[in-house]
Amino acid sequence: MTEITYTQVNGYLIPNLTTDGTEVQIGKYGQMRRKFLKQSRPSLYTSLMITGKITEHLLEVQTLATEQIQTIVKRLAQTEGVNEEMKATDPMMWTGLMNNLLHSAEEIVLSEVVYS
Repeated sequence: MTEITYTQVNGYLIPNLTTDGTEVQIGKYGQMRRKFLKQSRPSLYTSLMITGKITEHLLEVQTLATEQIQTIVKRLAQTEGVNEEMKATDPMMWTGLMNNLLHSAEEIVLSEVVYS
């Protein structure tokens, strides 16, 4: 554990905090999770912020949600018969069906991963 140093500013001691310099992009599901934690689970959010694990947690949720959505969409597409042949013969129908499958998969994952 590193020692925290302080700088005195107008009679107050301000901690000298720095980051490791790496910038991480948190995607849609990570942002949704952050908003959920702030609004519905403030103690968990604060705990993750204080320990410095919020970014790691949000990235984990982002990765898990994305992987699960891709898996569910593939399974649903196979079940519904949405394939490359349909994409070639009727692209508008294929797009509509894939959008429906994506929204269905997102509903499942949002309730199980992001909002839990």
